[in-house]
Amino acid sequence: MKLPRRQFLSLATIALGAPALSRVANAQAYPTRPVRMLVGFAAGGAPDIAARLIAQWLSERLGQQFVVENRPGAGGNIATEAVVDAPADGYTLLMAGLQNAVNTTLYQKLKFDFARDMAPVAGVSHENYGMEVHPSFPAKTVPEFIAYAKANPGKLNMASPGNGTGPHMAGELFKIMAGVDMVHVPYRGSPPALTDLLAGQVQLMFSPLSSSIEYVRAGKLRGLAVTSATRSDVLPDLPTVGEYVAGYQATGWFGVCVPRKTPAEIVDRLNREINAGLADSKIKARFADLGATVFVGSPSDFAKHIADETEKWGKVVRMANLRAD
Repeated sequence: MKLPRRQFLSLATIALGAPALSRVANAQAYPTRPVRMLVGFAAGGAPDIAARLIAQWLSERLGQQFVVENRPGAGGNIATEAVVDAPADGYTLLMAGLQNAVNTTLYQKLKFDFARDMAPVAGVSHENYGMEVHPSFPAKTVPEFIAYAKANPGKLNMASPGNGTGPHMAGELFKIMAGVDMVHVPYRGSPPALTDLLAGQVQLMFSPLSSSIEYVRAGKLRGLAVTSATRSDVLPDLPTVGEYVAGYQATGWFGVCVPRKTPAEIVDRLNREINAGLADSKIKARFADLGATVFVGSPSDFAKHIADETEKWGKVVRMANLRAD
């Protein structure tokens, strides 16, 4: 039977539009089973805290469990590679961070290209670091610390959650700009690094405030300064490092990424839901209590931020002549 031209065109239009309608329907139904959110560091650290806050919100909002899975090691690369290799279906997410931007330059033999293989979904938080020492340490101010470090070159140990992490890079930038020589001691996450700092086994850590603020408040650690451009609302008596080292500024960040070919409709839905969570007064207040601020924006906003951070910290890696493999 020969169809009239108008009816034929109408049917053709429906057929052509069917895939797009199917994708939209799938995105609206998503998720239909539990979703994993991988974190490249041990439980209890700053990225883990950010992941659990967002995972709880998404679980309540979308009616499926968003399960945080810690895969520590290699500066976050083990978790990142696991997500890169996962199906691009929205059921495996990565809590990415500054380390992913750094690792692009720091590691020479990665099996993936972060910019090519991952799709940014949404920023989550900007993280402030505290320049912290054990209470027994002689220096009580940043200038006193610099003077002590210069009088004892190579004798101070600087802990970090791992090579290429934000705290590590904050420390390397400080070493360059303050002209001091310290030994970097990488750990598998913030909790074990803080344990040794609390015990006086290492002398310094640029610690995420979300992990260490209670120790500072309790006097178990001495905060010398914060690394942000302005003073922190949660520790207003602490100066910024930049008040003594002109131009110094280092803040971390976290955000959600997925495998590159994840459908745009799922990326957009996750972005909307995460941004809705970051607008929630309770979540905003929780991040603020931890010395962090929420990071709201589109996937393209987050992509630009990652590109800018990759360029910035790549320069620091090269200036410090750092290599991790």
